[in-house]
Amino acid sequence: MSGQARNNRDPIIFGYKHVLMAPGLNHTGLSGALAEQTPSMRYADSAILFDLPLAIPGQRVLKQAVRIGKDRLASLSYTQLSPAPGESTPRGDRDFQWADVIAGDMALIGRYAPYKLRGKSIVVEALTDDDIAELRARDAERIIVTMPSLGAEAPRSSAAVVEGVLAALSPAGVKPSAETYLNLLADLEWQPEIIELQHADEQVNRFAFVIHPLSVKYIYKHPILKYFKWMPDRAMEQMVAQVPPMYVSRIIGGQSPTTGQKIEGILITLGSTPRMMMTRPAGWTYRKLIHAARLSERMGARIMGLGAFTSVVGDAGVTVAQKSDIGITSGNSLTVAATLEAAKQAVAKMGGRIDEGRVVVIGATGSIGSVCARLLAEWLGDRGEVVLIAPRPERLIELKRRIEEETPGARVSIGTSPDAFVGDADLIVTTTSAMNKKVVNIDKVKPGCVICDVARPPDVKEEDAARRPDVLVIESGEINIPGDIDFGFDIGLPPKTAYACLAETALLAMEGKFDDYTIGRDIDTERVKEIYRLFKKHEFQLAGLRSFDRYLSDEDIARKRALADEMRIKQAISS
Repeated sequence: MSGQARNNRDPIIFGYKHVLMAPGLNHTGLSGALAEQTPSMRYADSAILFDLPLAIPGQRVLKQAVRIGKDRLASLSYTQLSPAPGESTPRGDRDFQWADVIAGDMALIGRYAPYKLRGKSIVVEALTDDDIAELRARDAERIIVTMPSLGAEAPRSSAAVVEGVLAALSPAGVKPSAETYLNLLADLEWQPEIIELQHADEQVNRFAFVIHPLSVKYIYKHPILKYFKWMPDRAMEQMVAQVPPMYVSRIIGGQSPTTGQKIEGILITLGSTPRMMMTRPAGWTYRKLIHAARLSERMGARIMGLGAFTSVVGDAGVTVAQKSDIGITSGNSLTVAATLEAAKQAVAKMGGRIDEGRVVVIGATGSIGSVCARLLAEWLGDRGEVVLIAPRPERLIELKRRIEEETPGARVSIGTSPDAFVGDADLIVTTTSAMNKKVVNIDKVKPGCVICDVARPPDVKEEDAARRPDVLVIESGEINIPGDIDFGFDIGLPPKTAYACLAETALLAMEGKFDDYTIGRDIDTERVKEIYRLFKKHEFQLAGLRSFDRYLSDEDIARKRALADEMRIKQAISS
């Protein structure tokens, strides 16, 4: 039985997985190689050889145990060391269940592992077709065979048999050495055989996405933490911030209508609210995100998206990407594309025209704000004006010069406060990470203005927006992911709807792009255009215009537009 062909879309088999050697005895080379892939290893020797209850946590302890038990080891029969196939007699059940990867001897694994091995990878040097059938029946996910077959009809051979064949191939009269074997192996087209046991004909691309509570009330959404509502909020916020990243749910059902590619996701949460992240050094959050990346890798993800504040802390994902073996993306490319698309639709529905008016970008020197400003300037050219607002003048000047170089003729103004500019703005895009600060004075904006609030937590408070029913405040564009998508958790949006940063991660998995994508503060405009093309290719859709956790109907927007028209008439008469 041949293995299935593999490519860069396949899950990482060993990275940060829980590996159980069964046994470690006589498998020093294999255990050493696996130890380079994961720090999480145990040895089942004490359970399967000596019928003791505890697994051995490391090779040094393994050697000590073997020395202590050498008399007993010497007394073990061959059938105990290599039992014949038969009914399983599980030993060390808890450690076998803990493991993602079980490596060692097929005979010992077959006899002493629990009968059900659902989702586990089995690493052995040799096995028979009957062994393959048995492991498939026991729900193992895949087998990795380390030794080659010696012919089309030959069984998969043990290391001893392969070594004997190599010795026979050595020049006459030359005693084989390690170097002899290495040179012989170098001339062979030999690689481990990987046999997929379950759904080998169906490739599912997996991703992970990191969320975190936007405030204390969101902490209690986790199925475990909901039982701690009796605790004082501040104490709960501080306590949960120290908790390692936690698995939340599995995202299932995503599928491209264009290619048929299926995707699955893993939701992982940090316990930290934005306030907790902002009061600690960036390295504190980096460590948690690197931990989350390793957890994601262990669970089969090939790319991980950074949600909400995790995408803006420190260097916006660069350090996490450098320390991770899976792809990392902030999701900001699709966030920008969805924001601009939603903003254009909203302005049109409110009767405005940003192609001949003024657009104000608040937080313009941030990663999302700067690329929004550059793309808006490219789209407007000399027809409209883009105003850049940010607190640091030197960055504003640098961004203005960059835009004017990229788009000759663009009309660009800059300022450190929005108050002088918002009164004539048709569209305001606000992308700051300010907390508990009034970013936009909504009383100063003109009737019919559209405010696209990308920030999380939002820059515009609902109670402020209520004073101006003639102004349309929308969130950044949310996305409908194709397929019968189920997030398995309340992410604060209607069913099948995702924030753009999550949707970008899912979209990259659907396309099979597992390299780092949107990281750092300087977002590539070409990446934004590329992700928008992929968005169209796989038939992702904008979910509609949303304001303060509620979708707006055409009737809702029509009422706001009518109020704006009345306000304009009154202003014209009074002037």
